[in-house]
Amino acid sequence: MMKALVLEKKGELSIRDVEVDRTLAADDVRIRIHTVGVCGSDVHYFTHGRIGPFVVDAPMVLGHEASGTIVECGSNVRTLKIGDRVCMEPGVPNLNSRASKLGVYNVDPDVVFWATPPVDGCLMPEVTHPAAFTYRLPETVSFEEGALMEPFAIGMQSAAKAKIAPGDTAVVTGAGPIGMMVALAALAGGCARVFVTDMKQEKLDIIGQYPAVETINIAKQDPVQVIADATDGWGADIVFEASGAEKAIASMTDLVRPAGCIVLVGMPVEPVKVDIVAIQAKEARVETVFRYANMYDRAINLVASGKVDLKPLISRTYEFSQSIDAFNRAVEAHDSDVKIQIRMPEPAV
Repeated sequence: MMKALVLEKKGELSIRDVEVDRTLAADDVRIRIHTVGVCGSDVHYFTHGRIGPFVVDAPMVLGHEASGTIVECGSNVRTLKIGDRVCMEPGVPNLNSRASKLGVYNVDPDVVFWATPPVDGCLMPEVTHPAAFTYRLPETVSFEEGALMEPFAIGMQSAAKAKIAPGDTAVVTGAGPIGMMVALAALAGGCARVFVTDMKQEKLDIIGQYPAVETINIAKQDPVQVIADATDGWGADIVFEASGAEKAIASMTDLVRPAGCIVLVGMPVEPVKVDIVAIQAKEARVETVFRYANMYDRAINLVASGKVDLKPLISRTYEFSQSIDAFNRAVEAHDSDVKIQIRMPEPAV
């Protein structure tokens, strides 16, 4: 038994003992958890009890953005050792599936993903996890940054899907945590300028502190006009739609240049209308993003090199005993908050 943050049902959280299978398979490692990020999906399960077909119909441990320290290795593990500081990719596919063989294991229908019903997450002192989806953190990368690799991997997947050419101009619609990660990944991927749109100035101020990021407050400015002025009427090479908002989706084709690229990152709560003819008339390429595949190594390398700084995106850190307060804070959705994290207690000596 060990203490965990449990979503008992919609709107009800508790910190209580849960029974954990401590079997360690030959290809697994056991990890003492250090830091866990609070993700929008965790909050959505808490407030709504479901995301699409995934319904919380039994108590579930939350958390999937995590880092920690290896305390035990399975007999087949050769690439990691006890004491390694690591972060973990929370989705584990069937490695024999057709999707995995194609290199797109993120869309494997059999993927087992932390804190997605009925799978428990990692807001507990220890977890076991496949070594193949556990990544050593360089000394220059903190536990806190390690726990940010999961959302940053989504940004990396988005940038890779865009097929950025050096010097491109991009627009990111939506300055939420994922929109910010997309903007940083786009810059690291070669974009010369990245415009970020939102109606919340505090969000824009946070991402706007990064060099080469320009912000557009859509409550005060027309983003289509701003991009037209910035590109001599041509449009952005890439539009990353990261808000899931119907109005932002409707504006994509006005922002993108002819033969440019639109990357759909945000997920609308309900189906939205899309003007297919407007996309066709510009012969824009449309890409979609669902999680990530083969991005963790690249994400860690960028942060370790200093080319991407994720630290300004950490807004507040709560102790594990304050986990319910952390989630209540996340539900309040303060404009000044980007990423809230929870730190697990040090083991008793």
